[in-house]
Amino acid sequence: MVKKVAIISLSRGILGEPFISHELKIGLDRLKNYGLEVVTTESALKGVEYIKNNPQARAKDLLDALYDKSVDMILCAIGGDDTYKLLPYLFEKDELKKAVKDNKKIFLGYSDTTWNHFMFNKVGFKTFYGQAFITDLCELENEMLPYSKKYFEELINKNSISKIEASDVWYTERTDFGISQIGIKREVHKNQGFQLLQGSAVFSGEILGGCIESIYDMFDGSRYSDTVELCKKYNLFPAAKEWQGKILLLESSEEKTKPELYRKMVKALKEAGVFNSVSGVLVGKPVDEIYYNEYKSILLEEIDDKNLPLVYNVNVGHATPHCIIPLGVKCTVDMNEKCILFDV
Repeated sequence: MVKKVAIISLSRGILGEPFISHELKIGLDRLKNYGLEVVTTESALKGVEYIKNNPQARAKDLLDALYDKSVDMILCAIGGDDTYKLLPYLFEKDELKKAVKDNKKIFLGYSDTTWNHFMFNKVGFKTFYGQAFITDLCELENEMLPYSKKYFEELINKNSISKIEASDVWYTERTDFGISQIGIKREVHKNQGFQLLQGSAVFSGEILGGCIESIYDMFDGSRYSDTVELCKKYNLFPAAKEWQGKILLLESSEEKTKPELYRKMVKALKEAGVFNSVSGVLVGKPVDEIYYNEYKSILLEEIDDKNLPLVYNVNVGHATPHCIIPLGVKCTVDMNEKCILFDV
């Protein structure tokens, strides 16, 4: 059971900005109401510019939290777009590998944190994908969204997730996060549930993946010119043979990527041999269901193996609400029972 949580800013340093102070208070109060001791890492509240300009400080925060034996859970504040800059500080002297040795604490985050999950995967450390402090614990409604809350509570009480089922509803994303929105409910929609688009209804493997836009940065330097170079230098993205038997997780960001670019992203994974190796693919619900059918069509068109299981509309990542998916843990996707079961 989790007793102490360290909140960390590994990408964007928004948590330290005054305009978000009301959300910070909400999130801290919710964690403390669970009886948890909460700390923020040394640089977590230093603001956007400091976090942006000091990747070495972010890396130090992560290593410090990993080495701190009193911390049970490292909770990412939010995503962003440049956590890849931590790579040299975590891998040049095997710092991350040393820090995770005999370490069993929880690491939870999503979005740009996809890069961090791949870093942990590289050193054999299991992590959890799908929620973050600001987006989930700091929810402006009077309570956390029930579906998200259910999985967060399971994680802090059991240190694991045993079963994921689809949410009955999904929510329109907020455009205003100001103090005036405290207590204002989100717009609710009926959810369609998990959808098996092709392949066997039952398949197994360990899940790896995350935000498709973040993964694409490993192949394309349009956002930052050195992402591809650093990814190759530290062999961050697994070779095709390393994907053998794994389940690929893909979810799309709040950028609502246009279908033409989404196709390029899927093609990059195809050219890397991922779809020829994995035992199945899980795909998250697009934000606000924008391009819902277009993304579905692109995946079906670009995946050549029509027997490869493809499950769509999973409640993970940027579209709310959020489940939590254990990465690197053997699981069985059972679409007959409409659930994902984890060996815990």
